[in-house]
Amino acid sequence: MLEATQLSEAKRRLLSKYLSGNRSGAIPSVAKLRAPGPPSPLSLAQEQIWVNAQRTGVPPFYNESITIHRRGLLDRDVVERCIVEIVRRHEAWRTTFDVRDGKRVQIVHPAPASISLPLTDLRSLPESERGERAQSLAKADVERPFDLRNGPLFRASVFRLGDQEYRLYVAAHQIIIDGVSAYQVFLPELVALYEAFSQDKASPLAEPPIQYADFARCQHERLSGEVLTSEMNFWRKELQGEIRALQWPQDGPRPAKSTYRGTIRPFTVPAALSRELNEFSRREGVTLFVTLLTGFFALLHCYTNQDDLILGTVSPAGRKQPEAQRLMGYFLNPVPLRADLSNDPTIHELLAQIHRVRLGALSHDEVPFEHLVDALKPATDPSRNPFFTVAASLEPHMPEVDPAWNLTPMDIENGGGRWDLYLVWDDRPNGMIGRVQYNPDILKAATVTRMLKDQEIVLNEIVCSPGKHLSELSLASRGLAALGDPWQEAAVQG
Repeated sequence: MLEATQLSEAKRRLLSKYLSGNRSGAIPSVAKLRAPGPPSPLSLAQEQIWVNAQRTGVPPFYNESITIHRRGLLDRDVVERCIVEIVRRHEAWRTTFDVRDGKRVQIVHPAPASISLPLTDLRSLPESERGERAQSLAKADVERPFDLRNGPLFRASVFRLGDQEYRLYVAAHQIIIDGVSAYQVFLPELVALYEAFSQDKASPLAEPPIQYADFARCQHERLSGEVLTSEMNFWRKELQGEIRALQWPQDGPRPAKSTYRGTIRPFTVPAALSRELNEFSRREGVTLFVTLLTGFFALLHCYTNQDDLILGTVSPAGRKQPEAQRLMGYFLNPVPLRADLSNDPTIHELLAQIHRVRLGALSHDEVPFEHLVDALKPATDPSRNPFFTVAASLEPHMPEVDPAWNLTPMDIENGGGRWDLYLVWDDRPNGMIGRVQYNPDILKAATVTRMLKDQEIVLNEIVCSPGKHLSELSLASRGLAALGDPWQEAAVQG
């Protein structure tokens, strides 16, 4: 079993609790610090989003979408009551943002008395066309911008595809939602409230102990002084030296300036491989995400022959407080994961390294990414994001709810994307699915499809032959020929 040997014993214990889901005592609890008076500041993550959202002429890449699937009859009036109650419970979903006295602030509005959900009945269309039509209408909605100053910052609509088949599409600005909000807060609360309200019962849900603005104020007070210095010292060491840009496959000239365009390609991991990946991770004493990341690092090494690789991921930095686990809001922070693939390590050795790298990053994930950029000042390239251009993440676990309900994320394209490629896995009880969001100005659909097939090959080799060296992987002999076209050299100084 792998151990977090590069961390202190105290941090190792806290991270073990955090990664296993037992987060009590991870860091000091959040107190209700607010009192009637001036508005609260934005959280550090919201500050980053606010600044980036001011860009003009780019797609709305901060517009998120989730799809709630319902098998069985659906009472729209009851769903409306449920959403009203969820918005009442979670201030983040009735908050807008402004600048007052030179400071960015969040303004919490009173809970609405009612919410009206548009209903579109598609049963008059041929059955084969209904799903595509629903997605087309939802896509048009998620591409519409949100007004951060005036709100609201979410929109919801109901589509009826059959006598007992419904979809609830929710579009929201990322400044108020993340994966945990969608999977482990919104969905289970919606299901519990729907069951109660359908029977004219009161809400069975306990009131949240804090609100998002409480967390934001506490975060500002915590992340300063020695805490910030310690965090920054870690990242100065982790990101020291030359930072070479990933020599990613280019299907044409790279745009001189990032276009932030994005399109989505869904994929499915074979059921047998999904089981093997989970069993392998348990045997090795690592998370499934570490195994998947190891495969992704190995794949990119085979493609590029680069030994110093940096991938990005999004860390749930703000959810280490126990009170934040059941709050709606945005708690994520992008972090770089840097791996050294020189000296031809075995898969098992690379797995151990990625395990350590991820634990280190998670234990120092509170520094906002934009703060890292400002403090470390990597050479700027308007065509690339600083530090990394490719990212990966694993969605939160699907909660146990009535099987008549389901949730899928990233079904609806907003036309934008922050990175060249963002690979997202979603491990479900019946198998693993996922989405790749990629920039079509840089990568062609055929290139991404080939990459997914090659990733599957590498993951199979990982679970079957972890003693192999990287040079012994079947893709290693193909090298740059794996995707056909030569790739351009690029490097930036760290």
